[in-house]
Amino acid sequence: MSTPARTSRSQELLDRYEHSLITVFGTPQLVLERGDGAWVWDVDGKRYLDLVGGIAVNALGHNHPALVAAVSKQVGEMAHISNFFTSRVQVELAERVLAIAAAPEGSGVFFANSGAEAIEAAIKLSRRTGRTGIVAAEGAFHGRTTGALALTHKPAYRTPFAPLIEHVSHVPFNDVDALRAAVTGSTAAVVLEPVQGEAGVVVADPAYLRAAREITTAAGALLVIDEVQSGVGRTGDWFGHTASGIVPDAMTLAKGLGGGLPIGALVTFGPAVTGLLTAGQHGSTFGGNPLVAAAALSVLATIEADGLLDHVTRTGEHLVDAVTALEHPDVAGVRGRGLLRAIVLRSDLAAGVTAAARDAGFLVNPVAPDALRLVPPLTITRDELDLFVTALPSLIATTKESAP
Repeated sequence: MSTPARTSRSQELLDRYEHSLITVFGTPQLVLERGDGAWVWDVDGKRYLDLVGGIAVNALGHNHPALVAAVSKQVGEMAHISNFFTSRVQVELAERVLAIAAAPEGSGVFFANSGAEAIEAAIKLSRRTGRTGIVAAEGAFHGRTTGALALTHKPAYRTPFAPLIEHVSHVPFNDVDALRAAVTGSTAAVVLEPVQGEAGVVVADPAYLRAAREITTAAGALLVIDEVQSGVGRTGDWFGHTASGIVPDAMTLAKGLGGGLPIGALVTFGPAVTGLLTAGQHGSTFGGNPLVAAAALSVLATIEADGLLDHVTRTGEHLVDAVTALEHPDVAGVRGRGLLRAIVLRSDLAAGVTAAARDAGFLVNPVAPDALRLVPPLTITRDELDLFVTALPSLIATTKESAP
């Protein structure tokens, strides 16, 4: 489907974009100007239902009053102080993260600025075991910085930057036997996502995560759970691994934790793991500064106060039921948990449906040729989701009619 003609204001800004930014993202689809709740508006005033949510970042949606108030108050007091010092909000945020993770005494948090940075910290943590091997999964996405990229599986991301760090292997996801065979006495860590978002929203079997815990414990390796996309209520639990009942050695957080402000975190469980990184062995100038800490505290407080974990579970189940009820011949089903979902199509229509959806005022993500990823704000309503579900048959029809 061809991209619709842009108005002069959008085109002017996109022209300026292409002349001033390194265009690693290609040409942006839209120039967005403001948002409210689950809705955004472009510079020409057109409204869209935002089912991308900043790629699972805008946990409270756009312009949420609690987040606005927290950030406004904090920026008026102190936005940044560097990590020569600390702040009340940084300490409170670390305590709150450990509490919702039910982390044992002696656990700890390192704050960074993104999910990739949190993974880099986890890699350095694993090196402190004295081992160098890392096992990740096929389909994994852990970031694009060079260390995180070595754990990411997609060859198109990796090949232009080879050679990457050594001793990283990838095994089939959800395959216990393959994982058991790959973990040896030289394995420092196994790094897994509870839901592989970039692979098309593929959920880890709880039994697989429990087996990973048993395998790593037996081998003396760390189990690191990457909760960058699946954490902070996205699955209907605080963390995607919660349903499996495991306690990892470490987990990484980012995206939804800041509600739109850049934050990442490495959480270590227990004193033996926490003590692997000592003073001077890692750092971040901006990590956990007062502004982002205040934002994250407001996100966690609002999720709890507004009962958003239950809301996410119920709303996600409603989405599945609504899509299933369509009984559409081109829709194979819905994958995922909570509000981390993929509508799976029976053929490679995702790119065309995404373009048709954008024209109709819906933002979705073609995460795979045959899958549409939906990661909307955790505050989205059933009625708002139903607007998209109701439109989906016509979007598919438009796409098929436009196909060559």
